Amino acid sequence: MRLRRALLALVIALGGLVAGAGGATAATAPYCGITWGSTARAGGALSTDPLVEVRTGRHNCWDRVVFEFAGPANGFSVAYGETYTEGQGLALSPYTAGGALLRVSLRAPAYDDDHVATVPYRAGGHAATVLGYRTLRDVVFGGSFEGYTTFAVGVRARLPYRVFVLSGPGTHSRIVLDVAHKW
Repeated sequence: MRLRRALLALVIALGGLVAGAGGATAATAPYCGITWGSTARAGGALSTDPLVEVRTGRHNCWDRVVFEFAGPANGFSVAYGETYTEGQGLALSPYTAGGALLRVSLRAPAYDDDHVATVPYRAGGHAATVLGYRTLRDVVFGGSFEGYTTFAVGVRARLPYRVFVLSGPGTHSRIVLDVAHKW
């Protein structure tokens, strides 16, 4: 009887060690190698080069929003939370699909030197169609005022994201927002 209990205890202990080792391996291997996190990010400086296009893309591990400018713009601030229209201060959450909201503030206008809009959206308008995307649910224009342009990016849930700046094509530049499909 003693031998049977000792063997049973040993089997349970070994089973726990094997299960624990398997769990540790899974915890140390991030999804698609993504280690971005979900804290606020900001960088760059204010620019006078206007926003000229917003587009989205689907990738294997993340969904992407690209903001293209007619010059070397690089200023941004991105964080999870409520997004308000520029100049009016109206909340965009009632008009933006998704379980979480990324507040995107671009440090560049969406109008030219003559104050003519350089993008076809109005505040509250949807800037992209994201039907069929795994993470993105909506991209809503929040307006442009005094050199700042705002977007509410609705996502499925609060997920890791990254923001970076690319040069080109030509004299243009792009601020890229990638949101992972999962943690």
